[in-house]
Amino acid sequence: MKLSSFDLSHFLKTYPTAQQIFVGYSGGVDSHVLLHLLANSLTPKKQITAVYVHHGLQDCADDWQLHCAKTADALGVQFLAIQVDGQVKKGESPEESARNARYQAFEKLITHNALLLFAQHRQDQVETVLLQLFRGAGLKGLSGMPESIRIGAGCLLRPFLDVSQDEINHYAKQHKLHWVEDPSNQDSAYDRNYLRNEILPLVTERWKSVDKAISRSAEHCAQAQQLLSEQAKADMLLLLDKPTLSLDIAALLLQDKIQQQWIIREWMVYLDLRMPSMKFLECLMSDVLQARVDANPIAQYEGCSFRRYQNRLYVVLNAAKPMPNTEMIWQDIQQDMSLTDHSTLRLIASEKGIASQHFEGALVQIKYRAGGEKITLAKRTGRHSLKKLYQEAKIPPWKRENIPLIYIDGKIAAIADLWISAEFYSQAPESCLIVAWQ
Repeated sequence: MKLSSFDLSHFLKTYPTAQQIFVGYSGGVDSHVLLHLLANSLTPKKQITAVYVHHGLQDCADDWQLHCAKTADALGVQFLAIQVDGQVKKGESPEESARNARYQAFEKLITHNALLLFAQHRQDQVETVLLQLFRGAGLKGLSGMPESIRIGAGCLLRPFLDVSQDEINHYAKQHKLHWVEDPSNQDSAYDRNYLRNEILPLVTERWKSVDKAISRSAEHCAQAQQLLSEQAKADMLLLLDKPTLSLDIAALLLQDKIQQQWIIREWMVYLDLRMPSMKFLECLMSDVLQARVDANPIAQYEGCSFRRYQNRLYVVLNAAKPMPNTEMIWQDIQQDMSLTDHSTLRLIASEKGIASQHFEGALVQIKYRAGGEKITLAKRTGRHSLKKLYQEAKIPPWKRENIPLIYIDGKIAAIADLWISAEFYSQAPESCLIVAWQ
């Protein structure tokens, strides 16, 4: 697109339901030009909000925030400053920590029918693609930044992706704009700055249109990625059990190795997990998928455990396990009972279930399996161990430890919302309660 108010206005017409437009505004020349264009493209201007994210990393950040607020006021648009913690976190680079903090803030801000605009341009795209290439990325990484993507409940747009840095600078000088310069942009210790300051000037001197060529290659990669991803997602959904979000391992192993990798990646996207490295994929496929049938292998990734059970592949959030001797008293059965794993228990009136008279004046306790517990069930003979019942119900071993046991006056009355003890079971209408576990 060309840098004119008409072009930006035309670009936004493809999003007619947008009620709010936020602009990521750092005070730098790129975002200033975008905000200036937008303020001269839309009426009423009250739809537009310039958003400054304060990372707390630069001594000048307070001054930059003041500059951004004054600029927004001069342009007649709203202004919002958001404070985030941009300190480096374990396993992240300084750039990654700041970016993640920024995106998390925007995700919370962007609601339904809202747009977020970033001023990333063609040179930013080139830098992104090259950095991904140097890290050994696949098609997704080499696709660079998309022009539009979901964020929060709305959409993130990058209208400048086909605009050069020279065009932006020309516009800024032509309109006599005033912007801030971040001194850290000159620090070539950062990978992106090293590319921008040291490498790309030399490359561009030899190949004048290298930015357009790399951007075109990114588009080709994006198209190939989309085509392969759509096919892999369709294959993944055929193997997916939606109630448990698990994959059929036998059917997965019928695919060739490359297709298995694509299906697993699409499964992880479906589960909203970060894209895995090739090293993790190979570990998952060799150590978990190819393990003996009687084995119980585990692969750890991003705070999750990947496990197999009954020939299905599961992903389980790593959470604290309740101790076997954990006991809680359900003081008021009229109220929900919160458990240690953030689940809740509730009693609901029913035509059959636990006779309500058993709760009158009784001590109601919540415990967890310690081993050896047995229960007698209605319409079944004998006493049954919890282990056997869990196996019959095909409940994965890692879920069994978190299943709450409801005791009434020291006796097991119910196993979560799964089974009720015959001693407490009744079919008297309007005088029974059932357990709901969420």
